[in-house]
Amino acid sequence: MSDSCCGTVAVEIEQFATPQQAASGPANDLPVVVIGAGPVGLAAAAHLAERGLDFLLLEAGDRVAASVAQWGHVRVFSPYRYNIDAAARRLLEADGWTAPDSDWLPTGAELIDDYLAPLAKLFGDKVRLGTKVTAISRLGYDRVRTTGREQVPFLIRLADGTELQARAIIDASGTYTSPNVLGASGLPAHGEHEVFVDHALPDVLGADRDRYEGKRVLVVGAGHSAATTLLALAELPDTPITWAIRAGDAGRTYGGGEADALPARGALGTRLRVHVESGRIQLLTGFFTHRVDATDQGIQVISRDPSGHEQSVTVDQVVSATGYRPDHSIASELRLDLDPVLGSTRALAPLIDPNRHSCGTVPAHGVDELAHPEPGYYAVGVKSYGRAPTFLMATGYEQVRSVVAALAGDWEAARDVQLDLPETGVCSSNLVEAQEQRVGLATGITGGLLAAPLPLTTVGASAESGGSCCG
Repeated sequence: MSDSCCGTVAVEIEQFATPQQAASGPANDLPVVVIGAGPVGLAAAAHLAERGLDFLLLEAGDRVAASVAQWGHVRVFSPYRYNIDAAARRLLEADGWTAPDSDWLPTGAELIDDYLAPLAKLFGDKVRLGTKVTAISRLGYDRVRTTGREQVPFLIRLADGTELQARAIIDASGTYTSPNVLGASGLPAHGEHEVFVDHALPDVLGADRDRYEGKRVLVVGAGHSAATTLLALAELPDTPITWAIRAGDAGRTYGGGEADALPARGALGTRLRVHVESGRIQLLTGFFTHRVDATDQGIQVISRDPSGHEQSVTVDQVVSATGYRPDHSIASELRLDLDPVLGSTRALAPLIDPNRHSCGTVPAHGVDELAHPEPGYYAVGVKSYGRAPTFLMATGYEQVRSVVAALAGDWEAARDVQLDLPETGVCSSNLVEAQEQRVGLATGITGGLLAAPLPLTTVGASAESGGSCCG
Protein backbone atom coordinates (compact mmCIF):
# COMPACT_ATOMS: atom_id res chain seq x y z
CA MET A 1 0.00 0.00 0.00
CA SER A 2 1.13 3.56 -0.59
CA ASP A 3 -0.13 6.98 0.42
CA SER A 4 -0.78 9.44 -2.38
CA CYS A 5 -2.16 12.97 -2.68
CA CYS A 6 -5.59 11.51 -3.20
CA GLY A 7 -5.65 8.80 -0.53
CA THR A 8 -4.25 5.33 -0.05
CA VAL A 9 -3.73 3.26 -3.18
CA ALA A 10 -2.50 -0.27 -3.83
CA VAL A 11 0.83 -0.68 -5.57
CA GLU A 12 1.36 -3.78 -7.70
CA ILE A 13 4.87 -5.20 -7.70
CA GLU A 14 5.30 -6.79 -11.10
CA GLN A 15 7.67 -9.55 -12.14
CA PHE A 16 8.29 -9.32 -15.86
CA ALA A 17 7.93 -12.44 -17.96
CA THR A 18 10.86 -14.05 -19.72
CA PRO A 19 10.70 -14.47 -23.52
CA GLN A 20 10.10 -18.20 -22.98
CA GLN A 21 7.12 -17.50 -20.71
CA ALA A 22 5.78 -14.91 -23.12
CA ALA A 23 6.05 -17.40 -25.96
CA SER A 24 3.96 -19.98 -24.15
CA GLY A 25 0.66 -18.32 -24.97
CA PRO A 26 -1.42 -18.19 -28.16
CA ALA A 27 1.05 -15.77 -29.76
CA ASN A 28 3.56 -18.62 -30.02
CA ASP A 29 2.01 -19.67 -33.35
CA LEU A 30 2.78 -16.29 -34.91
CA PRO A 31 6.00 -15.33 -36.71
CA VAL A 32 8.87 -13.37 -35.24
CA VAL A 33 8.98 -10.02 -37.02
CA VAL A 34 12.38 -8.56 -37.83
CA ILE A 35 12.43 -4.85 -38.67
CA GLY A 36 15.18 -3.78 -41.05
CA ALA A 37 16.88 -5.82 -43.80
CA GLY A 38 20.37 -4.55 -43.18
CA PRO A 39 23.33 -6.72 -42.15
CA VAL A 40 22.09 -7.38 -38.61
CA GLY A 41 18.43 -7.84 -39.55
CA LEU A 42 19.37 -10.35 -42.24
CA ALA A 43 21.64 -12.14 -39.77
CA ALA A 44 18.67 -12.41 -37.41
CA ALA A 45 16.65 -13.94 -40.24
CA ALA A 46 19.43 -16.45 -40.87
CA HIS A 47 19.47 -17.57 -37.25
CA LEU A 48 15.68 -17.79 -37.17
CA ALA A 49 15.73 -19.92 -40.32
CA GLU A 50 18.36 -22.25 -38.84
CA ARG A 51 16.27 -22.63 -35.69
CA GLY A 52 13.16 -23.39 -37.71
CA LEU A 53 11.30 -20.36 -36.32
CA ASP A 54 8.79 -18.67 -38.60
CA PHE A 55 9.58 -15.03 -39.35
CA LEU A 56 8.87 -11.99 -41.50
CA LEU A 57 11.53 -9.44 -42.39
CA LEU A 58 10.17 -5.93 -42.99
CA GLU A 59 12.30 -3.38 -44.85
CA ALA A 60 11.13 0.21 -45.26
CA GLY A 61 13.33 0.81 -48.30
CA ASP A 62 12.72 -0.37 -51.82
CA ARG A 63 15.74 -2.67 -51.73
CA VAL A 64 17.61 -4.86 -49.29
CA ALA A 65 19.97 -2.89 -47.05
CA ALA A 66 18.60 0.42 -48.25
CA SER A 67 20.60 2.39 -45.69
CA VAL A 68 23.84 0.66 -46.67
CA ALA A 69 23.10 1.58 -50.28
CA GLN A 70 23.12 5.25 -49.26
CA TRP A 71 26.85 4.97 -48.51
CA GLY A 72 27.57 2.33 -51.13
CA HIS A 73 30.53 4.35 -52.44
CA VAL A 74 32.37 4.10 -49.09
CA ARG A 75 34.79 1.29 -48.31
CA VAL A 76 34.73 -0.24 -44.83
CA PHE A 77 38.03 -1.10 -43.18
CA SER A 78 36.94 -4.45 -41.76
CA PRO A 79 37.56 -7.36 -44.15
CA TYR A 80 34.86 -9.75 -45.23
CA ARG A 81 35.80 -12.34 -42.63
CA TYR A 82 34.35 -10.02 -39.96
CA ASN A 83 31.37 -8.89 -42.03
CA ILE A 84 29.65 -12.22 -42.69
CA ASP A 85 27.46 -13.77 -40.00
CA ALA A 86 28.14 -17.45 -39.25
CA ALA A 87 24.55 -18.66 -39.74
CA ALA A 88 24.23 -16.60 -42.91
CA ARG A 89 27.44 -18.15 -44.25
CA ARG A 90 26.16 -21.67 -43.58
CA LEU A 91 22.87 -21.02 -45.39
CA LEU A 92 24.57 -19.36 -48.34
CA GLU A 93 27.22 -22.04 -48.77
CA ALA A 94 24.55 -24.74 -48.63
CA ASP A 95 22.95 -22.94 -51.58
CA GLY A 96 26.17 -23.00 -53.60
CA TRP A 97 27.36 -19.46 -52.82
CA THR A 98 31.06 -18.72 -53.14
CA ALA A 99 32.31 -16.40 -50.41
CA PRO A 100 34.28 -13.31 -51.44
CA ASP A 101 37.94 -12.97 -50.51
CA SER A 102 38.00 -12.98 -46.71
CA ASP A 103 40.69 -10.27 -46.63
CA TRP A 104 38.91 -7.90 -48.99
CA LEU A 105 37.60 -4.57 -47.65
CA PRO A 106 34.23 -4.16 -49.37
CA THR A 107 32.42 -1.00 -50.28
CA GLY A 108 28.83 -0.74 -49.14
CA ALA A 109 27.70 -1.61 -52.67
CA GLU A 110 29.94 -4.69 -52.75
CA LEU A 111 28.65 -5.78 -49.37
CA ILE A 112 25.10 -5.73 -50.77
CA ASP A 113 25.86 -7.36 -54.10
CA ASP A 114 28.20 -10.07 -52.84
CA TYR A 115 26.57 -10.92 -49.52
CA LEU A 116 23.37 -9.24 -48.38
CA ALA A 117 21.31 -9.50 -51.58
CA PRO A 118 22.13 -13.22 -52.10
CA LEU A 119 21.26 -13.87 -48.45
CA ALA A 120 17.92 -12.07 -48.70
CA LYS A 121 17.08 -14.04 -51.85
CA LEU A 122 17.20 -17.27 -49.80
CA PHE A 123 14.26 -16.06 -47.70
CA GLY A 124 11.91 -15.43 -50.62
CA ASP A 125 8.63 -13.74 -49.75
CA LYS A 126 9.51 -13.66 -46.06
CA VAL A 127 11.36 -10.44 -46.96
CA ARG A 128 8.93 -7.59 -47.63
CA LEU A 129 10.37 -4.45 -49.19
CA GLY A 130 8.73 -1.04 -49.09
CA THR A 131 7.14 -2.02 -45.78
CA LYS A 132 7.58 0.74 -43.21
CA VAL A 133 6.63 0.11 -39.59
CA THR A 134 4.98 3.14 -37.98
CA ALA A 135 3.96 1.76 -34.58
CA ILE A 136 4.21 -1.29 -32.32
CA SER A 137 1.90 -2.19 -29.45
CA ARG A 138 0.23 -5.21 -27.86
CA LEU A 139 -3.04 -6.44 -29.30
CA GLY A 140 -5.75 -4.78 -27.20
CA TYR A 141 -3.25 -3.42 -24.66
CA ASP A 142 -1.84 0.06 -24.34
CA ARG A 143 1.32 0.64 -22.32
CA VAL A 144 -0.55 1.05 -19.03
CA ARG A 145 -2.46 -2.23 -18.99
CA THR A 146 -0.57 -5.08 -17.29
CA THR A 147 -2.54 -8.25 -16.46
CA GLY A 148 -2.11 -10.87 -19.18
CA ARG A 149 -0.01 -8.55 -21.28
CA GLU A 150 2.75 -11.01 -22.10
CA GLN A 151 0.23 -13.56 -23.39
CA VAL A 152 -1.10 -11.44 -26.25
CA PRO A 153 0.61 -10.87 -29.61
CA PHE A 154 2.48 -7.78 -30.64
CA LEU A 155 0.52 -5.53 -32.97
CA ILE A 156 2.53 -3.94 -35.79
CA ARG A 157 1.04 -1.10 -37.79
CA LEU A 158 2.46 -0.32 -41.23
CA ALA A 159 2.52 2.95 -43.16
CA ASP A 160 -0.22 1.75 -45.53
CA GLY A 161 -2.55 1.03 -42.60
CA THR A 162 -2.02 -2.72 -42.67
CA GLU A 163 -1.64 -4.40 -39.28
CA LEU A 164 0.37 -7.54 -38.52
CA GLN A 165 0.72 -9.67 -35.42
CA ALA A 166 3.91 -11.23 -34.07
CA ARG A 167 5.09 -13.44 -31.21
CA ALA A 168 8.28 -11.37 -30.82
CA ILE A 169 10.02 -8.42 -32.45
CA ILE A 170 13.67 -7.98 -33.34
CA ASP A 171 14.14 -4.31 -34.17
CA ALA A 172 17.22 -3.93 -36.37
CA SER A 173 16.02 -0.73 -38.03
CA GLY A 174 19.22 1.14 -37.23
CA THR A 175 19.68 4.88 -36.84
CA TYR A 176 20.73 6.02 -40.32
CA THR A 177 17.42 7.75 -40.96
CA SER A 178 17.59 9.78 -37.73
CA PRO A 179 20.73 11.91 -37.90
CA ASN A 180 21.66 14.31 -35.15
CA VAL A 181 20.92 17.96 -35.68
CA LEU A 182 23.47 20.59 -36.70
CA GLY A 183 22.85 22.69 -33.61
CA ALA A 184 25.53 22.40 -30.93
CA SER A 185 23.22 21.92 -27.93
CA GLY A 186 21.35 18.94 -29.29
CA LEU A 187 18.61 21.26 -30.59
CA PRO A 188 18.25 22.29 -34.24
CA ALA A 189 20.15 25.46 -35.06
CA HIS A 190 17.87 28.40 -35.82
CA GLY A 191 17.02 28.17 -39.51
CA GLU A 192 18.52 24.71 -39.89
CA HIS A 193 15.39 23.26 -41.45
CA GLU A 194 14.95 26.17 -43.86
CA VAL A 195 18.34 25.68 -45.54
CA PHE A 196 19.49 22.52 -47.33
CA VAL A 197 22.02 20.70 -45.17
CA ASP A 198 23.56 17.48 -46.47
CA HIS A 199 24.09 14.69 -43.98
CA ALA A 200 27.18 12.58 -43.53
CA LEU A 201 29.09 10.91 -46.35
CA PRO A 202 27.77 12.43 -49.57
CA ASP A 203 29.33 10.86 -52.67
CA VAL A 204 31.65 13.82 -53.18
CA LEU A 205 33.82 12.18 -55.85
CA GLY A 206 30.94 10.44 -57.61
CA ALA A 207 27.22 11.08 -57.91
CA ASP A 208 27.32 14.30 -55.84
CA ARG A 209 30.45 15.81 -57.39
CA ASP A 210 28.65 18.58 -59.29
CA ARG A 211 27.08 19.79 -56.07
CA TYR A 212 30.45 20.31 -54.42
CA GLU A 213 33.18 20.91 -56.98
CA GLY A 214 34.08 24.58 -57.19
CA LYS A 215 31.84 25.43 -54.24
CA ARG A 216 32.66 26.72 -50.76
CA VAL A 217 31.91 23.80 -48.42
CA LEU A 218 31.54 23.64 -44.63
CA VAL A 219 31.82 20.27 -42.86
CA VAL A 220 30.62 20.19 -39.24
CA GLY A 221 31.65 17.32 -36.95
CA ALA A 222 34.75 15.80 -35.39
CA GLY A 223 34.31 12.12 -36.23
CA HIS A 224 35.50 9.84 -38.95
CA SER A 225 32.58 10.49 -41.27
CA ALA A 226 33.60 14.16 -41.23
CA ALA A 227 37.21 13.18 -41.91
CA THR A 228 36.14 10.95 -44.79
CA THR A 229 34.19 13.76 -46.42
CA LEU A 230 36.96 16.29 -45.86
CA LEU A 231 39.56 14.07 -47.52
CA ALA A 232 37.29 13.50 -50.50
CA LEU A 233 36.59 17.23 -50.84
CA ALA A 234 40.32 17.93 -50.75
CA GLU A 235 40.64 16.02 -54.04
CA LEU A 236 38.28 18.43 -55.81
CA PRO A 237 39.93 21.36 -57.60
CA ASP A 238 38.94 24.95 -56.77
CA THR A 239 36.87 23.83 -53.77
CA PRO A 240 37.48 25.88 -50.59
CA ILE A 241 36.89 23.73 -47.51
CA THR A 242 36.09 24.79 -43.94
CA TRP A 243 35.95 22.31 -41.08
CA ALA A 244 34.13 23.29 -37.87
CA ILE A 245 34.37 21.47 -34.54
CA ARG A 246 33.30 22.32 -30.99
CA ALA A 247 36.56 21.18 -29.42
CA GLY A 248 39.52 23.48 -28.92
CA ASP A 249 41.70 21.33 -31.19
CA ALA A 250 41.37 18.40 -33.60
CA GLY A 251 43.59 15.98 -31.68
CA ARG A 252 40.81 13.46 -31.11
CA THR A 253 40.02 13.30 -34.81
CA TYR A 254 43.68 13.06 -35.79
CA GLY A 255 44.09 10.12 -33.43
CA GLY A 256 47.44 8.59 -32.66
CA GLY A 257 49.00 8.61 -36.10
CA GLU A 258 51.49 5.76 -36.45
CA ALA A 259 50.95 4.88 -32.78
CA ASP A 260 47.18 4.55 -33.21
CA ALA A 261 45.74 1.19 -32.14
CA LEU A 262 43.84 1.20 -35.44
CA PRO A 263 46.46 1.86 -38.13
CA ALA A 264 43.85 2.76 -40.73
CA ARG A 265 42.36 5.31 -38.39
CA GLY A 266 45.79 6.69 -37.65
CA ALA A 267 46.55 7.03 -41.35
CA LEU A 268 43.26 8.84 -41.86
CA GLY A 269 44.07 11.34 -39.14
CA THR A 270 47.59 11.86 -40.45
CA ARG A 271 46.32 12.70 -43.94
CA LEU A 272 43.73 15.07 -42.53
CA ARG A 273 46.31 16.86 -40.37
CA VAL A 274 48.51 17.45 -43.42
CA HIS A 275 45.64 19.17 -45.25
CA VAL A 276 44.86 21.37 -42.26
CA GLU A 277 48.48 22.35 -41.65
CA SER A 278 48.99 23.12 -45.35
CA GLY A 279 45.93 25.38 -45.40
CA ARG A 280 44.01 23.21 -47.87
CA ILE A 281 41.36 22.80 -45.16
CA GLN A 282 40.55 25.72 -42.85
CA LEU A 283 39.86 24.51 -39.31
CA LEU A 284 37.50 26.44 -37.04
CA THR A 285 37.65 25.33 -33.40
CA GLY A 286 35.27 26.22 -30.58
CA PHE A 287 32.47 26.35 -33.16
CA PHE A 288 28.99 25.91 -31.62
CA THR A 289 26.46 26.09 -34.45
CA HIS A 290 23.64 28.40 -33.39
CA ARG A 291 22.04 29.82 -36.55
CA VAL A 292 21.90 29.05 -40.27
CA ASP A 293 20.74 31.81 -42.64
CA ALA A 294 20.33 31.94 -46.40
CA THR A 295 21.83 35.19 -47.70
CA ASP A 296 22.65 36.70 -51.10
CA GLN A 297 26.29 35.70 -50.51
CA GLY A 298 25.49 32.10 -49.61
CA ILE A 299 24.67 30.10 -46.48
CA GLN A 300 25.83 31.90 -43.34
CA VAL A 301 26.49 29.59 -40.41
CA ILE A 302 26.87 31.38 -37.08
CA SER A 303 28.49 29.94 -33.96
CA ARG A 304 27.72 31.17 -30.45
CA ASP A 305 29.81 29.53 -27.75
CA PRO A 306 28.71 29.20 -24.09
CA SER A 307 30.32 32.55 -23.25
CA GLY A 308 28.31 34.30 -25.96
CA HIS A 309 31.24 34.82 -28.36
CA GLU A 310 30.19 34.57 -32.01
CA GLN A 311 31.98 33.60 -35.18
CA SER A 312 30.57 32.90 -38.62
CA VAL A 313 31.40 31.44 -42.00
CA THR A 314 29.59 31.84 -45.34
CA VAL A 315 29.60 28.92 -47.77
CA ASP A 316 27.66 27.35 -50.62
CA GLN A 317 27.17 23.86 -49.16
CA VAL A 318 26.97 22.48 -45.61
CA VAL A 319 27.64 18.86 -44.60
CA SER A 320 26.42 17.88 -41.15
CA ALA A 321 28.57 14.96 -39.97
CA THR A 322 27.28 15.12 -36.41
CA GLY A 323 26.25 11.50 -35.99
CA TYR A 324 22.94 9.75 -35.40
CA ARG A 325 20.55 8.90 -32.62
CA PRO A 326 17.97 6.12 -32.16
CA ASP A 327 14.31 6.82 -32.84
CA HIS A 328 12.19 4.83 -30.37
CA SER A 329 8.91 6.49 -31.34
CA ILE A 330 7.49 3.40 -33.07
CA ALA A 331 7.73 1.58 -29.73
CA SER A 332 6.18 4.33 -27.61
CA GLU A 333 3.36 2.01 -26.48
CA LEU A 334 5.82 -0.66 -25.35
CA ARG A 335 7.48 -0.78 -21.95
CA LEU A 336 11.08 0.19 -22.63
CA ASP A 337 13.74 0.67 -19.98
CA LEU A 338 16.13 3.10 -21.66
CA ASP A 339 19.31 4.54 -20.23
CA PRO A 340 18.71 8.31 -19.84
CA VAL A 341 22.07 9.20 -21.38
CA LEU A 342 22.69 6.80 -24.25
CA GLY A 343 19.19 5.57 -25.11
CA SER A 344 20.32 1.93 -24.97
CA THR A 345 18.88 -0.52 -22.48
CA ARG A 346 19.85 0.42 -18.94
CA ALA A 347 21.73 -2.87 -18.52
CA LEU A 348 23.79 -2.38 -21.68
CA ALA A 349 24.75 1.26 -21.11
CA PRO A 350 27.72 0.76 -18.75
CA LEU A 351 29.16 -1.89 -21.08
CA ILE A 352 29.25 0.43 -24.11
CA ASP A 353 29.86 3.80 -22.45
CA PRO A 354 32.15 5.61 -24.93
CA ASN A 355 33.84 7.38 -22.02
CA ARG A 356 35.15 4.00 -20.89
CA HIS A 357 35.14 1.72 -23.93
CA SER A 358 36.35 1.62 -27.50
CA CYS A 359 34.91 -0.75 -30.07
CA GLY A 360 37.37 -3.46 -29.12
CA THR A 361 36.81 -3.35 -25.37
CA VAL A 362 33.02 -3.71 -25.21
CA PRO A 363 32.28 -6.83 -23.10
CA ALA A 364 30.31 -9.74 -24.47
CA HIS A 365 26.57 -9.19 -24.13
CA GLY A 366 23.40 -10.78 -25.37
CA VAL A 367 19.74 -11.34 -24.65
CA ASP A 368 19.89 -10.49 -20.95
CA GLU A 369 21.45 -7.07 -21.53
CA LEU A 370 19.14 -6.35 -24.47
CA ALA A 371 15.90 -7.26 -22.69
CA HIS A 372 13.25 -4.68 -21.87
CA PRO A 373 10.35 -4.93 -19.41
CA GLU A 374 8.33 -5.68 -22.57
CA PRO A 375 9.09 -9.41 -23.02
CA GLY A 376 9.79 -10.39 -26.59
CA TYR A 377 10.90 -6.97 -27.89
CA TYR A 378 14.59 -6.45 -28.66
CA ALA A 379 16.36 -3.55 -30.32
CA VAL A 380 19.57 -4.94 -31.80
CA GLY A 381 22.45 -3.75 -33.92
CA VAL A 382 23.46 -0.12 -33.93
CA LYS A 383 20.04 0.89 -32.59
CA SER A 384 20.75 -1.08 -29.42
CA TYR A 385 23.75 1.18 -28.74
CA GLY A 386 21.71 4.38 -28.71
CA ARG A 387 24.15 7.27 -29.02
CA ALA A 388 27.23 5.23 -28.15
CA PRO A 389 29.61 5.23 -31.14
CA THR A 390 31.38 1.98 -30.30
CA PHE A 391 29.34 -0.48 -32.35
CA LEU A 392 30.82 -3.25 -34.50
CA MET A 393 28.80 -5.33 -36.93
CA ALA A 394 30.29 -8.49 -35.43
CA THR A 395 28.77 -7.44 -32.11
CA GLY A 396 25.36 -7.16 -33.74
CA TYR A 397 25.68 -10.66 -35.18
CA GLU A 398 26.35 -12.09 -31.73
CA GLN A 399 23.43 -10.11 -30.31
CA VAL A 400 20.93 -11.66 -32.71
CA ARG A 401 22.39 -15.14 -32.28
CA SER A 402 21.78 -14.83 -28.53
CA VAL A 403 18.29 -13.33 -28.91
CA VAL A 404 17.13 -15.98 -31.39
CA ALA A 405 18.46 -18.76 -29.17
CA ALA A 406 16.39 -17.32 -26.31
CA LEU A 407 13.29 -17.14 -28.49
CA ALA A 408 13.85 -20.80 -29.34
CA GLY A 409 14.05 -21.62 -25.63
CA ASP A 410 17.74 -22.55 -25.80
CA TRP A 411 18.91 -20.51 -22.83
CA GLU A 412 22.24 -22.27 -22.54
CA ALA A 413 23.19 -21.07 -26.02
CA ALA A 414 21.56 -17.68 -25.47
CA ARG A 415 23.76 -16.95 -22.47
CA ASP A 416 26.93 -18.43 -23.91
CA VAL A 417 27.91 -15.13 -25.51
CA GLN A 418 31.29 -14.99 -27.22
CA LEU A 419 32.72 -11.90 -28.90
CA ASP A 420 35.71 -12.22 -31.20
CA LEU A 421 36.42 -8.53 -31.59
CA PRO A 422 38.86 -7.58 -34.33
CA GLU A 423 41.57 -5.89 -32.29
CA THR A 424 44.17 -8.26 -33.68
CA GLY A 425 42.59 -8.70 -37.09
CA VAL A 426 41.00 -5.60 -38.50
CA CYS A 427 43.40 -3.48 -36.49
CA SER A 428 46.48 -5.23 -37.86
CA SER A 429 48.93 -2.94 -39.60
CA ASN A 430 49.87 -5.79 -41.94
CA LEU A 431 46.28 -6.05 -43.11
CA VAL A 432 46.01 -2.32 -43.73
CA GLU A 433 49.32 -2.16 -45.59
CA ALA A 434 48.34 -5.08 -47.79
CA GLN A 435 44.99 -3.51 -48.58
CA GLU A 436 46.56 -0.16 -49.39
CA GLN A 437 48.61 -1.90 -52.06
CA ARG A 438 45.45 -3.38 -53.55
CA VAL A 439 42.98 -0.53 -53.49
CA GLY A 440 44.64 2.47 -51.93
CA LEU A 441 43.92 3.64 -48.44
CA ALA A 442 40.28 2.82 -47.93
CA THR A 443 37.92 5.38 -46.52
CA GLY A 444 34.73 4.03 -45.11
CA ILE A 445 31.82 3.93 -42.76
CA THR A 446 29.92 1.27 -41.04
CA GLY A 447 26.62 2.34 -42.33
CA GLY A 448 23.69 1.07 -40.35
CA LEU A 449 26.16 0.22 -38.86
CA LEU A 450 28.51 -2.30 -40.03
CA ALA A 451 31.78 -3.28 -38.76
CA ALA A 452 34.86 -1.20 -38.69
CA PRO A 453 35.22 1.20 -41.53
CA LEU A 454 38.36 2.96 -42.39
CA PRO A 455 37.12 6.37 -41.63
CA LEU A 456 34.37 5.23 -39.42
CA THR A 457 31.00 6.53 -38.90
CA THR A 458 28.25 5.14 -36.88
CA VAL A 459 24.58 5.60 -37.03
CA GLY A 460 24.66 5.73 -33.31
CA ALA A 461 27.36 8.29 -32.97
CA SER A 462 27.27 11.09 -30.47
CA ALA A 463 26.23 14.60 -31.39
CA GLU A 464 29.59 15.87 -32.52
CA SER A 465 31.54 12.74 -33.24
CA GLY A 466 29.62 11.71 -36.32
CA GLY A 467 31.45 8.42 -36.09
CA SER A 468 32.96 5.85 -33.85
CA CYS A 469 36.26 4.28 -33.15
CA CYS A 470 35.35 1.27 -35.09
CA GLY A 471 32.28 1.99 -37.03
